[in-house]
Amino acid sequence: MIKDYYLSFLGLLIGMVWSCSTGKTPSKTPFSETLIESHLSWNGDSLPSYPEGKPKISIVKVTIPPHSELPKHYHPVINAGFMLKGELTVIDEKGNTLHLKAGDPIIEVVDVVHYGKNEGDEPVEIVVFYAGTEGKEIVVKESKTN
Repeated sequence: MIKDYYLSFLGLLIGMVWSCSTGKTPSKTPFSETLIESHLSWNGDSLPSYPEGKPKISIVKVTIPPHSELPKHYHPVINAGFMLKGELTVIDEKGNTLHLKAGDPIIEVVDVVHYGKNEGDEPVEIVVFYAGTEGKEIVVKESKTN
C-alpha cells in the first residue's frame, strides 16, 4: 500500500517536472511537428534543383570533439540536419555565421565551402540527411574551385 502511494507520487512528480520543463502536458496521442521548412539554406541562398539520376538518400551522424573543427568542405547535394547535442558554429566562405545548439534544425548550404567548429567542452552530435544521386559524393573535403 505504501509502495503504491510512493509510485503514484513519483509518477505525479515526473509528470509535473515534464510539463514544467517542456511547457506542455504530455500528449497521449501521436503528433508531428515541422522543425524547419524552406527553399533556402541557412545563409539565405536558394536551394538548387534536384539532380537527374537514381536517387540515393544518406543519413550520417557526425561527431565533432570538444575544441575542434571540421575541415573546410562543401556539399554538392541538398542536405539538412538536426543537432542532437552540443553547440556548433558554422561559417561559410562568404563570412556568414550560424550558431547551433542541441535541438536546432539546419538546412545546409549547397556548393558553398564552409566548416563547423565546436568551441565547447562537450562533443557535438548532428544527424545529417543527404538527398543525393548514385555516384555523386555528398561531402567534398577540399576547397571548391570555380
